[in-house]
Amino acid sequence: MASADRPHPPPQPAYLATPGSILHTDRAFYTSVAEAERTPTDSFTIPIRSGRAWQVPAGHIVRISTPEGPQVGDLNIWNLHNPRERFWAARTRQLHASHVSIFDRLWSCLPYLRPLVTIIGDSLSDYGVDQYGGRCHDLLGTRCDPYVNSMLTGDSYDFHCHSNLTRAVLPFGLTEFDVHDVINIFQVTGLNADGKYFMEASPAKKGDYIEFFAEQPLLMALSTCPGGDLSTWGWGEGGGSEEGEKKSMLECCRPLKVEMFSLEEGKALEGWTEPQPPKYRGRHGMSVPLGEGNGESKA
Repeated sequence: MASADRPHPPPQPAYLATPGSILHTDRAFYTSVAEAERTPTDSFTIPIRSGRAWQVPAGHIVRISTPEGPQVGDLNIWNLHNPRERFWAARTRQLHASHVSIFDRLWSCLPYLRPLVTIIGDSLSDYGVDQYGGRCHDLLGTRCDPYVNSMLTGDSYDFHCHSNLTRAVLPFGLTEFDVHDVINIFQVTGLNADGKYFMEASPAKKGDYIEFFAEQPLLMALSTCPGGDLSTWGWGEGGGSEEGEKKSMLECCRPLKVEMFSLEEGKALEGWTEPQPPKYRGRHGMSVPLGEGNGESKA
């Protein structure tokens, strides 16, 4: 066979870390964290088409579950003390995958670029890839919002995930400008043969969950998507059905439950420390005058 006719190997991932990099998760450590004895510290349920924000101490576990059946949730994360450090969906997608599960991390934006959380539990981790190429816990898309809704339908609706998250963070001094791209938990998505984004019905059942280990002190915010489990989706309010052929989106909506747990620091967390940003301290190629005697030109 001529060399030109030989099949080429598939391209390797673009982001490969050297040994010892923080990108390599210590699986033995996070398995022990997931299995360690834990103490409940807080628990609440977020109603349908709503949102809530809450604080998480570093070293705690956050569990989000589906107490009544399938429901998609849109999650935002910030450093508790510095909201400029927030979840970076695009880089997380490059460092790990388009959909994430156990041992993957959710990374913060520049110039911080460090793990916000590590996923330590996922009852849907065996979902894999379905017949359409869909996978679970989506980083391809982002939150639904009233601006796109208005653009597509001409309607106004106040309980899209962007609006739910905006209302949720107001008590913590944040605004709409702080709401950012999300991880869509319990949501199955993919790209079709034309590269177009698609969504499928959530495969979650009553009691399914995903668990995060907080690598930093965090503020988290979660919206219960107005599309519910996405088994019936359409832009607009979704309060009615199409000639009785489809149930309404409202009928597909269910609450999500949030639980927090602490761990005994001397045991399960032995040797763990909060991740630090990369050590780059350059000036991006810029020479900045620092005053007299420090390179400033004289007239």
